[in-house]
Amino acid sequence: MRSEFGLSLEGSEPLASVRAMAEVADSSSASTIWLASHLFQREPIATAASILASTRHVKIALMAMSPYSVHPIYSTMAAATLNEQFPGRVKLCFGVGAPRDLEAAGLVAEHPLTTMREAIGIARALLRGETIQHEGQRFRVSGRRLSTGAQGVPLFLAASGPQMLELAGAMADGVLLSAATSPAFIRWTLDLVRKGEQQSGRKITKTALVYVSTDDNETVAHDRLRRTLGFILRGQHHARNLSMAGTSLDQEALAAAYAGEDWETVRALVSDDVVRNHAASGTTEQFNRAINAYENVGIDEIVASGVTTAEQLKQAFRALKSS
Repeated sequence: MRSEFGLSLEGSEPLASVRAMAEVADSSSASTIWLASHLFQREPIATAASILASTRHVKIALMAMSPYSVHPIYSTMAAATLNEQFPGRVKLCFGVGAPRDLEAAGLVAEHPLTTMREAIGIARALLRGETIQHEGQRFRVSGRRLSTGAQGVPLFLAASGPQMLELAGAMADGVLLSAATSPAFIRWTLDLVRKGEQQSGRKITKTALVYVSTDDNETVAHDRLRRTLGFILRGQHHARNLSMAGTSLDQEALAAAYAGEDWETVRALVSDDVVRNHAASGTTEQFNRAINAYENVGIDEIVASGVTTAEQLKQAFRALKSS
C-alpha cells in the first residue's frame, strides 16, 4: 500500500506561489499541506484559511505550533475554528520550535517534555468539548471550554529526540519526523515511537518530511537540494543520521563553507551520494525508488519538502503516477 503524499510549505514562499502549489496539490489528490510556523515568516493560520477556502479536498496541518510562542489554547482555538468551517480538513501539530527563532524573540524552551505533554493534554480536552481544569507546571487553565464544541482535529507532535518520540507514540494521534533524515534513521526513530504506542495501546500515524526533487536530468534534480541539505546536515546532531545512512560527510568543513557562503564548496561536499541518502531525488526511476525506501520503513504519509514552484510539484506527482 502506497503512503499518502503531502506538501510542506516553509512560510517564506511568495503568496502567488503558495496559491499555485495549493491548486496543484488539490487537483493531484495530495493528502495534506503542512504549513510551517516559523517566527518572522508568513503566519500559518491566516494562510491555512486562505488555502482551505480556495481548495476542495486537500487537508491543512498547522505544523509545529510552539507552546513557547503561541499558547496551546490559542493554537487549539485556531484549529477548531478552521475545522468548524472546513470539517475533517484540519490537523494540529505541536513542536518545540526552532531554537534560533525562539532566541531571536527572547523565548527560552525550558522543560520541553513537560511543556509538550501539557500542550497535548490541554488541546485534547478542549477538542473533546470538555470544560477543562488543568493545573500544570507550565500552564494553568480553569473552568473553560471551546465555544465551537467538540472538533475532530487530529493532534500531531513534531519529534526527533528519543523521549519526545516516545511521547508522540504515547499521547499524540501522529508523529511528524524531520526532513533530511535517511530511511535507516527513520526506522530507528519509529522503534522509539512504538515504545510510546505500547504505553497507550494504540497505533498512531507516522508522517515524515522528505526533501523531494525530480527531473529528467539527475544533476538538475540534485542541485535543487544541495544547499538546503548542506544547511541541515552540517549540524552535529545529525551525526547518527549520517552514520546510519552510511553517508560520508565532513560536517566541520560543510559548516565552515556555509558560514562563509562558499557555495561551490557546499556543492562539492553535498555529493550525489549525500543527496541520494537523505532525499528522494533524481530521475523518475530514482525518485520512485527513494520514495519506496521511505515507505518500506513504515511511513504512512510522505510530505514533500524543498519544492519551490508549482511546476516542480507537478513533476513529483507525474513521477509518482508513473510508478
